[in-house]
Amino acid sequence: MDKQFDSIQPIKWQVNRLCLLDQRQLPLQQVWLDYEHSDDVAAAITDMVVRGAPAIGITAAYGVVLAARHAWDTAGVNWKQAMTAPLAHLSESRPTAVNLHWAIERMRQIYMTLPDNEPAEAVLLKQAHDIHSEDIAANHAMGKLGADLLAEDNVVLTHCNAGALATGGFGTALGVIRQGYADGKISHVYADETRPWLQGSRLTVWELQQDNIPVTLQAEGAAAALMASGQLDWVIVGADRITANGDVANKVGTYMLAILAKYHNVKMMVVAPTSTIDWTLHSGDEIPIEQRAAEEVTMLQGQQIAPEGTAAVNPAFDVTPATLIDAIVTEKGIVLSPSYDTMKFIK
Repeated sequence: MDKQFDSIQPIKWQVNRLCLLDQRQLPLQQVWLDYEHSDDVAAAITDMVVRGAPAIGITAAYGVVLAARHAWDTAGVNWKQAMTAPLAHLSESRPTAVNLHWAIERMRQIYMTLPDNEPAEAVLLKQAHDIHSEDIAANHAMGKLGADLLAEDNVVLTHCNAGALATGGFGTALGVIRQGYADGKISHVYADETRPWLQGSRLTVWELQQDNIPVTLQAEGAAAALMASGQLDWVIVGADRITANGDVANKVGTYMLAILAKYHNVKMMVVAPTSTIDWTLHSGDEIPIEQRAAEEVTMLQGQQIAPEGTAAVNPAFDVTPATLIDAIVTEKGIVLSPSYDTMKFIK
C-alpha cells in the first residue's frame, strides 16, 4: 500500500497533550485544537470536533490519560476515586458509539491494577498509544480483506465518513476503498453528502481527493437513481455499533441505502473493527440512538434554512438489519450473510 494513504491522521499526542484536527472546519481550514483536561475532551467528542466510532474510542483513551494526570495532581493517593466523575463524563459524550465505552473500560481495567501511591499517567499513555496503533493496523487488515471481496473495475457508494478522519488513520470503509483502488478493483467512488453535518461532502470527498481517488458527490436522495442505472456494484459503509446478530447502527440514511441496494441487487458491505461489536446486545432494537438538536437540521453553518419555529427530528443513526447486509468485514475476518450463527466466528 502506498504510504500516501497513511498521510491523514486526525489524532495526535504531542508535548504531553492531546491534539485533535477540528473536523467541523474541514475542508475549508485545517485547524488543530489542544486538550489538557478530560472534560474538554468529552466536550470535543459531543461537539463533533472528532467523530467516527474508532476515533472517538481513541480520543477517549487519551482523555483517560488526562483524567489520571489531573486526579493525581489533585487527589494524590486517592486518585482512583477521583477518576469516577471524569470517566462518567467521557462515557456520556456520545451514547451510540460502542468504541467509546470499550476504550474507557480497557483503560479502567489497566489503572485499577496500578498502585495507589504512584502516578498512572505513563502506563495509561502507553495503553492509549497501543489502542491508537492497533486501530490503524486493524484498518489495514480490513482494507485487504474487504478489497478481496471485490471484482475488477467496481463502482462503489459510501455514506457519511468512515475514513482516516473517523479512525486512527487509513479508515474502515474508506480503508477498503483505498486498498481496492490501489489494487485496481475500484474505478470510481460516489459519496453521499450526508445531512445534516455533511460528513460526506466535507470529509469523505476531501479525503479521497487527497489520495487522488476519483469521487463524485451526490445528495443521498440520488442513490436510488444511481442504483437503477446499473452503474453501482457495492455500497461500502462503516458502523458505530454492531449487535450479536449482525444488526448495524450507522449514520442515519444507511438503512435506506441498504433497502435500496437489496431491491437493485447491489451488494452491501459494512467495515468495522471488532471493538465496534457489542456482544451484550442481541439485536439492533436494543441500540440507543442518539437524538441531536433540531437546530442541526433547521440551520446550516449558523444560517436558518427552515422557517422559524420549525419542528425537526434529528436521529444521528439508524439501524440496518443483518438480513440486508452481504458482508461484515472486521480485522479478524469476514462474516458473510451475518446472523447469530455466523457472527460467532469472529467473537
